[in-house]
Amino acid sequence: MDSTDTVAAAVTALFVPGDRPERFAKAGAAGAGVVIVDLEDAVAPAAKASALAAVLAALAPGEDGRRVSALVRVNPMGSDHYDGEITALLAAAGAPGTGLLGIMVPKAEDAGALGQLRAQVPQRLALVPLIESAAGVVNAVELARVPGVTRLAFGAIDFALDINANGGDRFLDHARAQLVLASRVAGIAAPLDSPSTEIADSGKVAESATLARNFGFGGKLCIHPAQVAVVRGAFAPTKTELLWARSVIGAEGGAAQVDGQMIDRPVTERAKRILQRAETQQ
Repeated sequence: MDSTDTVAAAVTALFVPGDRPERFAKAGAAGAGVVIVDLEDAVAPAAKASALAAVLAALAPGEDGRRVSALVRVNPMGSDHYDGEITALLAAAGAPGTGLLGIMVPKAEDAGALGQLRAQVPQRLALVPLIESAAGVVNAVELARVPGVTRLAFGAIDFALDINANGGDRFLDHARAQLVLASRVAGIAAPLDSPSTEIADSGKVAESATLARNFGFGGKLCIHPAQVAVVRGAFAPTKTELLWARSVIGAEGGAAQVDGQMIDRPVTERAKRILQRAETQQ
């Protein structure tokens, strides 16, 4: 599985601040599908240069061959730090044994600019636009259709700020639906939903993740290792869903209904997807 496959298949994506290299290994051991080392929001302006140096050092193999394997969230296009970060990461991408999986682009809005970046980034590396504004949502289909984009991700907190909305999950239904539809139309992996701001309350984390799954997201961003197992569990099929799926597959080509429900092709396809998701997440 190459970097793009790894990122496309990830159900959980765990952020770790780029200026806290002592946390990189812990993030990698947390069981997330992918780690995202953050150079943007989690790092103060005065610490961005040192954070980039720490990230580059961590991505390079050490004397023992170990290195961090991660996506890197850079600063927004047009910011003071963006060009230097991209130049440094492209150089790292060409080094043997690099742990760089790809680049997450925050505040993504311009498909043309994203396409120019994609042309510079080796095709084996993932490219994940983070949609965090009204312009990003309106342009989601164009962003998703940029050749080589791996999947979209949603930044609900910045989006809510941009449109002056309450940041609660259900107030952003339209934006979530748009990202799922754009990804489907573009034929790329289902998007990653915004992280839950709850850390201690696992019930609220699970509720947010279940909402995302029901919308059609393929996974969720995480901001703390404690969220990883909760999110993964919420995206896994329940015992009831598995029993239903097996009964539907067992009746395929035979009975016209199961438990009073008519069984036709869309129903059997949904059952197959549930079983496939269970197998993938084992």
